[in-house]
Amino acid sequence: MRQETVVVLGARQAYQGDFTPLETPQAEQRIGEEVLQNAGAVDLSQALDLSASVARQNNFGGLWNSFAVRGFVGDQNLPSNYLVNGFNAGRGFGGPRDLSGIESVEVLKGPRAALFGRGEPGGTVNLVTKRPTFEIEGQVRVSAGSFDTFRADADWTAPLTEALAVRLIGFHEDAGSFRDTVETLKYGASPSVALRLSESALLVYEMEYSHKEIPFDRGVVAIDGQLGLIPESRFLGEPGDGPLESDVLGHQIEFQYTFNEDWGFILGATVRDTTLEGFSTEAELTTARQQLLVDGQTLTRQRRFRNYDATYSVLRGELNGEFMTGPIAHRILIGADTDRFENDQVFARARAPTLATSPSLAQLQAINIFNPVYGQYPLPTPTPLTDRLDIQESTGLFVQDQVSLTERLEVRIGLRYDDYAQSFENRLSGTEVSQSYTQTSPQFELVYRLSDAVSVYGVYGENFRPLSGTNFEGNPFAPNLSRSVEGGVKFLLRDGALAGTVSVFRIEQENILVSDPVNAGFSIAGGEAESQGFEFDLQGRLTDTISLWLSYAYVDASLANDILDPDFALPVRAGSRLLNIPEHSFSLQVARDMELAGRPLTIGGGVLYVGDRLGEIGTDFQLPDYTLLRAFLTYDLTDNVVLRGEIDNLADETWYANSYSQLWVQPGTPRTFRISAAYRF
Repeated sequence: MRQETVVVLGARQAYQGDFTPLETPQAEQRIGEEVLQNAGAVDLSQALDLSASVARQNNFGGLWNSFAVRGFVGDQNLPSNYLVNGFNAGRGFGGPRDLSGIESVEVLKGPRAALFGRGEPGGTVNLVTKRPTFEIEGQVRVSAGSFDTFRADADWTAPLTEALAVRLIGFHEDAGSFRDTVETLKYGASPSVALRLSESALLVYEMEYSHKEIPFDRGVVAIDGQLGLIPESRFLGEPGDGPLESDVLGHQIEFQYTFNEDWGFILGATVRDTTLEGFSTEAELTTARQQLLVDGQTLTRQRRFRNYDATYSVLRGELNGEFMTGPIAHRILIGADTDRFENDQVFARARAPTLATSPSLAQLQAINIFNPVYGQYPLPTPTPLTDRLDIQESTGLFVQDQVSLTERLEVRIGLRYDDYAQSFENRLSGTEVSQSYTQTSPQFELVYRLSDAVSVYGVYGENFRPLSGTNFEGNPFAPNLSRSVEGGVKFLLRDGALAGTVSVFRIEQENILVSDPVNAGFSIAGGEAESQGFEFDLQGRLTDTISLWLSYAYVDASLANDILDPDFALPVRAGSRLLNIPEHSFSLQVARDMELAGRPLTIGGGVLYVGDRLGEIGTDFQLPDYTLLRAFLTYDLTDNVVLRGEIDNLADETWYANSYSQLWVQPGTPRTFRISAAYRF
């Protein structure tokens, strides 16, 4: 049985405006709660697998979310940014985002800088949270699955008075893994309060807290480009390092005021503190130190220590409304925001000398990949390598006006002005540099309704994203810039029960970080890349009893100029594919509602196909394509008790989710089973 979520009356979502899908001149996907539940998604990466336009990227040993939209990824030294209720909130080091407390995940494709400011050129991900309602309802769910995985979730909301409602959400997960010695622990809570100040005014406060303990895991290795020579379960780190611990404490408050049916105002603020700390032992990537490249069995490793701390604060206000100028209707958004991101990183490393000096196995921190013995050598003490504070501040003004020129033709014009400053303090060298600049981000869109069920649209937009770090002279880099064009067709079937989008796009990006050809070990913002492709999305209900989610994407993403790889200065030719980006991706999920013994029963399944991908820059190493099948069943045993069973990777296929090099390859999870029981009240 599908459970509908009742939101607080009068609530608006920032940056959205009041537009139907056919009036919106950009491709968007809303992954709702029912689709997420049917997919068994409990974290953000699993949710984004449903969108073929999103590709998994290097996830920092399992410690954060990293993804590319339409072929482009952000700063590889930071997690991918995402929004929460329209606020920038994804930066920082809080570990993979759990979906507890999340009502839906929105994939907003194409350039969005005209409203959101700095961001990724391929698109933006926005998480919509579960907020209090003025109805009493709740649910407690417990689940158990393969590899000793146990999880509990709780969600309760109720009015305390006619004007005050609360919602309490929490989760706890204790999980083993198919990876040897790897176990994780995570728990968190998302309490919130909604206060109706009047019929026109609403105040909502939400808190986010989580704690995660996750061993740093770089995955498996390929030897001479060949995967599968060691089991996918083999852990090549050191269990004695223990897990890395991450913590999140976030606060978000939003005030909404409705003047009348046409005009409203939103003022909000958020502060999110995140930390990540711990040790790891991981494969050495430098050829001159890597013994595995010599004997094919002895892996040289580094030991690292990280203490990362980030604070992200945002203040935003927006006025939205409708008005007429003669016969022409306007729907306008006007707003301003200011934010501050503090990125404090302390990093230490212990690594082997070069092989030319004939180091000992202990100096290599060596492990035999075919017969690993953990704890064979004393764990070395890392020495400081990085101690820095990067502060980014921005203040922006934005306006968007969607003008109805005729009953069928609408034009949307957006413009944002950002005043941006960045300071970089190197505490090891005692130096500090800063820069400031202004950026204007225009966007022009049009949409034409061919009928009540079909519209065509086109869009041009520009985007920018600041880059972290400094060049040889010690100066911060100029921002990454991009330009994007998109066109498409949107349509509705079955009186709107089924909605689809067909889109084509092209994105050009410049000022990508690459190796400095003159000053070894440093970077310059000199790379260029382009991405173009085709997408087809269809979601809704095929019949009254069958729901469908379908997403396909063809993405051709490549470098546009000759560069030197930013990490190892390997030459990379123009036309080379971008890392971890498949040309073809496909996601399908179908569910059917039935009855068994007079009680609701839902059965369904899904298919995820991801094509082959470049696995290491500057080489021809490829990750193979994969197809994953899943099946699930949900049964309402009583009005209050719901049972669920699901199988992921039904065919038990060997697959690889992403890689950074041939020595850092993340294997995918084999066949898993999970059962759960939920009590609703």
